[in-house]
Amino acid sequence: MSQLSASFAATLDALEAAGEITRLRLLALLADAELTVSELMTILGQSQPRISRHLRLLVEAGLVDRHREGAWAFFRVSDEGPAAGLVRAVLERMDHGDPVLSSDRSRLSEVRRARAEQAQRYFTEQARNWDRIRSLHIAENIVEAAVREIAGKKPLHAVLDLGTGTGRMLELLAPLAERAVGVDQSPAMLNVARTNLERAGLRNVQVRQGDLYALPVERNGYDLVIIHQVLHYLDDPGRAVREAAHALRPGGRLLIIDFAPHAHEFLREQHAHRRLGFSGEEIEGFMQEAGLVDFARRDLGPGAGDKLTVSLWVARDPRIMSDEIKLKEIA
Repeated sequence: MSQLSASFAATLDALEAAGEITRLRLLALLADAELTVSELMTILGQSQPRISRHLRLLVEAGLVDRHREGAWAFFRVSDEGPAAGLVRAVLERMDHGDPVLSSDRSRLSEVRRARAEQAQRYFTEQARNWDRIRSLHIAENIVEAAVREIAGKKPLHAVLDLGTGTGRMLELLAPLAERAVGVDQSPAMLNVARTNLERAGLRNVQVRQGDLYALPVERNGYDLVIIHQVLHYLDDPGRAVREAAHALRPGGRLLIIDFAPHAHEFLREQHAHRRLGFSGEEIEGFMQEAGLVDFARRDLGPGAGDKLTVSLWVARDPRIMSDEIKLKEIA
């Protein structure tokens, strides 16, 4: 968060922008989640023109950031600029038990639940042909070769695959590890993963149902954490990256595989994609906020026709392992 001091004029502008009931409610919501106009309309029960007008004033005052992707625009409280610290300080001092704020948070939970249910329905419907859907974007063998190269040949203590889906990344990397764990929210996906892993004869792998924002795994336990084609489904990808970083051992690496920015709106409309890809600067920002270093990026594609560019981003935990865990010999 920016620590810049705000001028008298900037402070006055920020206070004037925030000093209205709807705008203050918007700030409280947008400090907690990245939301669209339609979602804010649902939560506040107000018209699109009114919500848009208030958001415009907040953006002009530097209190809210606006991010457009295709036909959608996302809003969130700004973390940069001299007014950012001021609005955060105001929100932190508000009574979160206030009936108005409590009611707004309750409806925000309903919006989030609707998002999760939409994604869950999609995953359930697509569980058995997920690998086929991925193949529509870019050849998986190219991506997998790059993942193997980044992972290296050195034996790993533990691998964690977040949003494991069909378990393909576990199949790929579990032979290098003492143990491997996959986490996914969808029971249908986990059933497919279990079947695939059993078919592959892997005995050092387990899968768990869990939330990527609150991982059901130990912290400081994994020297390779993978997030493969998952972030574009999330409403708060930065939070997921921070949670993933907590699972890294000292010196461990986080590997993110996802799409570069694109304009294929049908992926959002038909396949529940929340984000239309990520720029290198955006992912690097997530990793820096998570305390990671040695950021590197590699782009694959685009392939023929409308196939998308797949990017691989990797960064390292800056801590040093003083007592290296002795690894068992891997057959």
